[in-house]
Amino acid sequence: FCVMAAPGKVAAFRLPPLPTIGEIIKLFRLKALKQLSQNFLLDLRLTDKIVKQAGELKNAHVCEVGPGPGGITRSILSAGVEQLLLIEKDARFIPGLQILSEAAPGKVRIVHGDILTYKMEKAFPKHLKKNWEDEPPDIHIIGNLPFSVSTPLIIKWLENVSKRDGPFIYGRTQMTLTFQKEVGERLTANPGSNQRSRLSIMAQHLCTVENCFIIPGQAFVPKPEVDVAVVHFTPLVQPKIQQPFELVEKVVQSVFQFRRKYCFRGIETLFPENGRLKRTEQLMMTADVDPTLRPFQLSMSQFRNLCNVYRKMCDEDPSLFVFNYREELRQKKKTRSLLGSTGQPEQTEEENQL
Repeated sequence: FCVMAAPGKVAAFRLPPLPTIGEIIKLFRLKALKQLSQNFLLDLRLTDKIVKQAGELKNAHVCEVGPGPGGITRSILSAGVEQLLLIEKDARFIPGLQILSEAAPGKVRIVHGDILTYKMEKAFPKHLKKNWEDEPPDIHIIGNLPFSVSTPLIIKWLENVSKRDGPFIYGRTQMTLTFQKEVGERLTANPGSNQRSRLSIMAQHLCTVENCFIIPGQAFVPKPEVDVAVVHFTPLVQPKIQQPFELVEKVVQSVFQFRRKYCFRGIETLFPENGRLKRTEQLMMTADVDPTLRPFQLSMSQFRNLCNVYRKMCDEDPSLFVFNYREELRQKKKTRSLLGSTGQPEQTEEENQL
């Protein structure tokens, strides 16, 4: 219900007395499923803290991913949002969420579905759309994500940022999400850090990424083996690498293929065996990148140079972009097995690693 306010003042929304999250879990006999990497956060002070990282939510439209028993949901509603869309894959949680929906009439919409396939471009009213260059729209995505889905989901959303579709059809929609602490460190790692990875480049070239705070594992039920990072994303007006998502991902993935070796070893995998060394040298020289740097030592501007030069090479030879190093390895292995191993070289360490 809404507490009535004096004329001219906005009424402050307050949830009526409700069963605690623990009571909801007992009432509906909810149990976290290990195979879905589910962990419940019951401490409402922590759920309030997560929601606070999203920024000003008063009268905002929010999508919560995987609300589960509804801890973060309560904190979002208490922040005075206009509309809250809940996307929950596990049907066991729907009855508990309906209790919250009834306690906040007209504010909550529950979708029983998978966030990986849900059409986010239709999730919010059209009038909320803003130009990409404007301030972010009054739309937020918040979620305590199961560990099994967090990395594929953020990669999918980063691709949406690059293409300005999905939830980013409305503008530079902000996201506040949880990840395993190690994944949070990768998302925000600087050049030279051991945590620097493909995820660091893909996230930071498209968004401002902030590792807000760490939630200790013991705050969750059941307790995961790792601590949890809360990470906030705001898409950049201009990406740091102005090339198609697929091209950037291919270059970055190739560079980090052999993260303990010199970076030229990974870059070689962009090219077919015939002319591989010559083309690798051409790419690295033109991009002005030291071939003896390790992948995690490369700066964003060096990745930008590599992507820009590789794009030119692909424009000159379109077959380059569709070349797949792993497929080449599979074909070589197939040929070896057909010919028999006699006289054929053993599988290399790199092949084993791949």
